[in-house]
Amino acid sequence: MSEVKVNKISPRSGTTVTLGDSGDTFTIPSGATINNQGTATNFGPTGSVSWQTTVKSAGFTAVAGEGYFVDTTSGGISVNLPAGTAGAVVGFSDYAQTFDTGNLTLVQNGSDKVGGTTVNPVITTEGIAITLVFVDSTKGWIVTDSGLQSEAPGAQYMAASGGTETTCGDFKIHTFTGPGTFCVSAAGNAAGNNQMEYAVVAGAGSGGNGDGTHGGGGGGGGGFRFASPSLAPVTYPAKPLAAPAGLTATVQGYPIVIGAGGAGGNTPGSNYSNNGSNSVFSTITSAGGGGGGGEVFPGDSGKDGGSGGGGQVDARAPDVGAGNVPSVSPAQGTPGGFTANNPTCGYIGGGGGGGAIQAGQGAPGGSGPGNAFGGPGGDGAGLPTAFGSNGVPCGSFRYYAGGGGASSRGCVPSNATGGKGGGGAAGPGSSNGVAGTTNSGGGGGSGYGSGAGAAGGSGIVIIRYKFQN
Repeated sequence: MSEVKVNKISPRSGTTVTLGDSGDTFTIPSGATINNQGTATNFGPTGSVSWQTTVKSAGFTAVAGEGYFVDTTSGGISVNLPAGTAGAVVGFSDYAQTFDTGNLTLVQNGSDKVGGTTVNPVITTEGIAITLVFVDSTKGWIVTDSGLQSEAPGAQYMAASGGTETTCGDFKIHTFTGPGTFCVSAAGNAAGNNQMEYAVVAGAGSGGNGDGTHGGGGGGGGGFRFASPSLAPVTYPAKPLAAPAGLTATVQGYPIVIGAGGAGGNTPGSNYSNNGSNSVFSTITSAGGGGGGGEVFPGDSGKDGGSGGGGQVDARAPDVGAGNVPSVSPAQGTPGGFTANNPTCGYIGGGGGGGAIQAGQGAPGGSGPGNAFGGPGGDGAGLPTAFGSNGVPCGSFRYYAGGGGASSRGCVPSNATGGKGGGGAAGPGSSNGVAGTTNSGGGGGSGYGSGAGAAGGSGIVIIRYKFQN
């Protein structure tokens, strides 16, 4: 190996000197310095170290001018500091983010001090990196730089507990069928995930009672509010109701309220039906579904709610319960329905309760046996099973918040069906309606004749979030 010894290299012209060609490697011996407005080690700036990429996981002796990544996963480690000479520098970094549980102890060399004391310092801060420079015999090694890995975080993900927990790929799903608390223990960040996707379904309205001869309107489905920007496929039945973004998580407990379905079986001639109750998660409140209308008694029109109750027998449009009450965007439900006049009987049957994505229906007027002169309930909202295996299955989707079916007035007793998503059917003959499905937010079916309107189904809250990549 050839060796060239000179005291000075100067450019022939200008002020630039080029060492070697592109791709060449120059080795700088440990401890080599450059003197120019201060001292720099290994051609770095003053006070810097050359970081060694072989991770240290056991005790060792540090060398001046070097920095070390130290892994204390298996327990605390002691490092012997080098002999102190003015300008010497050394550095340490918490490789595994475990200095809080496996401490790093810096052992002084002889009488050298650290920060002016002879006590061996113990580093206990998770994720810290520090650089020390030896100044003099009075203060010894002094920390000149320090920082935390958390100051430059990578992707972080949510962690939470509560309800019934299931996993679907990289997502956690928490389902609440009763009251509880969704506890977020780690909020994540935008680089990973800090968004809570949700479906909040309220309790549904009950169906209207019969009056001894005729039937009533179907109960409205519970309000359906939903957000899931990551959910595939691009189109599915509930997609038009999706909010554009989920909720940003914070470390806290979120109380969950599950709305009850409206009670059925009211006395004919009084208040024929009852609204469901609200369901709540964080800032999202879904309104209880409206109760179905009864048979031409004052005040027994279909009631307003998340989705509206079906119109009473002999109703016209004004007697239909309005949906999306109170108003939110996207809408949480639809209005109840009313029917056309039946030319054979001269009467109008009750209307089906509104569902999350379809208004309650009124069967077209017509004659002949088998016609259902009450209207079916409107369909609820369907979600892919990526949002869990809860809900009422129909094809490849799970449905929520369907409207209840309605009964006729005279003629052929009806048995109008409830909408997809747990809506109950109307009762045939002098019989009770069918209750909405529990934890679906499905409206109750109306009773016919002496039959009672059925209770609405209770609500549900589902929370979904990405917990890993």
